[in-house]
Amino acid sequence: MAQKIAVIGMGQMGSGMAGRLRESNLDVVGYDINADQRARLAGEGFRMASSIAEALADRTVILTSLPDPKAVTEAWLGAGGIVASAATGALCIELSTIDPQTMRNVAGPAASRGIAVLDCPVSGGPNEARSGKLILMAGGEASDVARAQPILDLLGNDCKHTGPVGTAKVVKIVNNMMSMGNVLVAAEAFALGVAAGVESEKLYEVLSVSGGRSHHFNKRFPNALKGDFAPGFRMELGEKDLALGVELGRMTHMPTPSASATRELYALALVEGFRGKDIVALLSMYQNWAKPAQ
Repeated sequence: MAQKIAVIGMGQMGSGMAGRLRESNLDVVGYDINADQRARLAGEGFRMASSIAEALADRTVILTSLPDPKAVTEAWLGAGGIVASAATGALCIELSTIDPQTMRNVAGPAASRGIAVLDCPVSGGPNEARSGKLILMAGGEASDVARAQPILDLLGNDCKHTGPVGTAKVVKIVNNMMSMGNVLVAAEAFALGVAAGVESEKLYEVLSVSGGRSHHFNKRFPNALKGDFAPGFRMELGEKDLALGVELGRMTHMPTPSASATRELYALALVEGFRGKDIVALLSMYQNWAKPAQ
């Protein structure tokens, strides 16, 4: 592939994907709003730009991986941002987990300048990003999906075309609603099992092959049992994604009582000191509640 690629947003996921593409011998330039992050990644050998406009110079493909709708809006529509700086004919692949309306809001002005837009959130964590094992979903024109396919194939496999721009964000939101709920229920149930007298390693051994297991239970709970809550997916991002789901429900006039209750418990975990920890730290919150009062 001869494409020159810019990655805007070089956090855990963005830098993981940039690393994967760079190791595949592609020409990759990164940009992150955080100067310390730019310096750290430059020290690791990444080619880093000091602005979005600089990152986009002579780039044919632009990937954005950003934390929330506000960051996406600013990066795409702000002064010196993607819409102002990308070349006509460039392909922009938006990988963040944001609401579908924000996705459509940034795609419209980009399209009016002749910039192709693909709505392409991903499922998986930093390890999957770096190893090219992400699950991909894409909203946009079929021709743009086909154009992006060689790059998407390096990042993951079996990309699903969900429909027009915005639909992939919907799929990602409801997927994350399910995932966050799975982890919460697993943490509550597991803490109860241990509090009721079952040894934790034995409980995991049985549950990991039983009907109540989930992908996230089997992936995350071995670390939790070792007290390792290093963030693969931070608690605050889980709360943010649940809030997106609740808001999507409001916009479509559909009640989301389970997601609303789950979001409140994630917010409680943030208040109780688990900000910056992996979502599986919910187990630690429940374990704290299980301790007898002094």
